Amino acid sequence: MSTNVQNFAVANLRRRPAAMEVGGFVVGFDPATSSPYVNYATPLPGAEPTAADVAALVSAFRDRGLKPRLEFAPDRAPEVEPALRAAGFGVEAVHEYLVCEPGALSMPPSAGGLTGPLVAAPTTEQEYVAIDAALSEAFEGEFAASAEGVARLRRTQENGGAVRFVSAPEGGCAGGGSCSAPAVGTAELAGIGTRPAFRRRGIGAAVTAALTAAMFEQGAESVWLEYSGDGSRRVYERLGYSPQGTRLYMALEA
Repeated sequence: MSTNVQNFAVANLRRRPAAMEVGGFVVGFDPATSSPYVNYATPLPGAEPTAADVAALVSAFRDRGLKPRLEFAPDRAPEVEPALRAAGFGVEAVHEYLVCEPGALSMPPSAGGLTGPLVAAPTTEQEYVAIDAALSEAFEGEFAASAEGVARLRRTQENGGAVRFVSAPEGGCAGGGSCSAPAVGTAELAGIGTRPAFRRRGIGAAVTAALTAAMFEQGAESVWLEYSGDGSRRVYERLGYSPQGTRLYMALEA
């Protein structure tokens, strides 16, 4: 089976609070934050945008004081990158994505040295707050812990996705992550993070496996993710993930 991450990206952005379509693009605006990692666009598969389409897309971002930014699988919309480059967009990154299907998932051994349940779903506001704070620390301040971040985690869990975490011995969260609700047969697992003091204990692998299994239990035919380095890729491959394609990140800085 080939996981169509571009169809998923379209479906997922349409679930955003203020989603809109402009010139063959879906834009997932969220008024609760100005983060470019939350507010971005993706093309419809097969889109062939004109200069006017791209200009309308840029205006939709500029009107809201946001940086025009896109994430997409270029093989599903090959005409998009040239059109964006012609308008001055540059490439932020190219990320390979990995996919896991139910028969391939391999559950890891438990992470040692931690008390309480190994991996759990949050049930209290305090737990959501602790997860958001731990992820902020894990990603070295790339985003600040906030009430908006806590609310997004809660919405993910309540709207068909999953949030999982491992408790720290002294309380709070040692590490965690989330997975979107399934769409078009697949789900995106993102934001797996472990606080520096608790790394190399198998926490990331345990959380990843638990989230993946939760999506399969809900009927997803696959789960996909992007990795941040060779070390994390090896962890994911041991769990049953394998490469299937790339995603392109582009933004207009000026």
